[in-house]
Amino acid sequence: MPLFRTHRPTLSPRMARLACVSVAAVLVTLGACVPPDDSDVPFDILIANARVVDGAGNPWFRGDVGIRGDRIAAVGALDGQPAYRTIDAADRVVSPGFIDMMGQSTTVLMTNPPSAESKLRQGITTYLSGEGGSPAPRSPDAPPVSVQGDERAWTTYGEYFGLLEEYGIPINVVHDVGLTQVRRVVLGDQDVQPTPEQLEEMKGLVRQAMEDGAVGTSTSLIYPPAIYAETDELIELTRVAGEYGGVYFTHMRNESNAVLDAIREAMAVGAGAGVPVHIYHLKAAGQENWPLMADALALIDSARAEGMDVTADIYPYIRNGIGLGSFLHPRHYAAGTGPFLETLDDPELRAELRREVETTSDWENWYRHVGMNWDNVLIVSGSDAVDPAVINRSITEAAEILGTDPWNAFFDLVQAGGVSVNPQSMNEEQKWLALDAEYVMIDTDASPVNPETTDSSHPRAFGAFPRVIAKYVREDSVLSLEDAIRRMSSMAAQRLGLHDRGFGAPGMAADLVVFDPEQIRDRAEFGANAMRYAEGVDYLLVNGAVVIDDGALLDVMPGRVLRRGGGS
Repeated sequence: MPLFRTHRPTLSPRMARLACVSVAAVLVTLGACVPPDDSDVPFDILIANARVVDGAGNPWFRGDVGIRGDRIAAVGALDGQPAYRTIDAADRVVSPGFIDMMGQSTTVLMTNPPSAESKLRQGITTYLSGEGGSPAPRSPDAPPVSVQGDERAWTTYGEYFGLLEEYGIPINVVHDVGLTQVRRVVLGDQDVQPTPEQLEEMKGLVRQAMEDGAVGTSTSLIYPPAIYAETDELIELTRVAGEYGGVYFTHMRNESNAVLDAIREAMAVGAGAGVPVHIYHLKAAGQENWPLMADALALIDSARAEGMDVTADIYPYIRNGIGLGSFLHPRHYAAGTGPFLETLDDPELRAELRREVETTSDWENWYRHVGMNWDNVLIVSGSDAVDPAVINRSITEAAEILGTDPWNAFFDLVQAGGVSVNPQSMNEEQKWLALDAEYVMIDTDASPVNPETTDSSHPRAFGAFPRVIAKYVREDSVLSLEDAIRRMSSMAAQRLGLHDRGFGAPGMAADLVVFDPEQIRDRAEFGANAMRYAEGVDYLLVNGAVVIDDGALLDVMPGRVLRRGGGS
């Protein structure tokens, strides 16, 4: 008989449940912990004969997981207990569902619902939406969005969350409030600084977002118009989020030669606003900057040792993803993107811009980061004005297709707009270093993608989380399986304030993934095969509902908007 089952404490049912959760980290290694008032009720689902990885980093153990409703009801030796459905794990791993620390858009879950499969087949049950941009706030005069044949509009997160819940989503989502979005609503795209009145208006938008359930502020400081925001502005806006227990999430101002200064700025925002800091997709881009990764991690280590709460995430690829327009100095966009692109027909301006890109480095010069070689820049998407024949081609190859030279092909593509590229800018050693740091989590840095409606994508959209296990656990032995899952579940849940998720323990949300640790793998590759679904996730549960059943994706919508504090 499992430990503690014979003793019924003189507690109310609610307090008994809380007590069960509070000691769960110990109990999962000792036996089942079942709230006393429903111990004889059949489980809705019993996952039997599993290797349980609890998400806390503890060694796996053989056991069963019983689920009632949307919660884990018991973990341990549950053989013989009644259940409406039993899933035989057959010695596969059962662990908490994976949490994507930067999963981009959630609007696509309404506008193109099949897109969620790209995340679900990775074992992802929850993702954080937003970087510099976010789905809210929106200006009252912003155009409506076409959602499954309906024209829908919103201005606040409260309204937006209502729409997500109305249409239904198959995966849990968490949102931050993008300070690019806040800036754009109040100031537009120009290089201007807010007046005191405008700053108060911006703070009001952040406050509304936090009250609606956002988990913090986010920035993407290499892209206009975010790049025009000064540090004091970021502090003032994030201080509002701090009043609600928020976090400052950031795509820093520099991820290459000035990455250390960028980390210092991020920490200055956190210190000034009184909030924790989380750095998106930490990297040292550009071969000449690769040694800075060790210095960046040492800087964060030092800050943590002094009491500052700083964390980070990475994606497990050495190519990043970026807009092609970022290969030009951001000051050129100061009057707005549209007006600048209209000037790119001028051959003399193109020559001047080329000289600037080839000879200066007082900004994040991505051309230098790829070794000043257009062969290392892969095109993955573009607007309708872009010839589809150049997708999945390098800039050099695109030039041949377009009948021009690489530099003119570059300018033509920037002018066409909407071109995303995957530059080869990193090395494996910095990934290993990052994964050796206790505070580094995992992200896809990608929105959900539907291969039927999208030309191409970064492979991370389809394979980031299985790749961590396939490459960094099985192949490179950089991580143990238990530590990899810790980074992909409980650590991320705690950073996001989702304190009832991320652990495979009684009382926790039943977001669970069942997989064979020897078979799970990413299949997406750079180029023509970038949109292949990952393999190896046999069962996936979101809030207690089966979403992937023996490898088959079900048409169900059990996902929730998870608001600040873990509410839904």
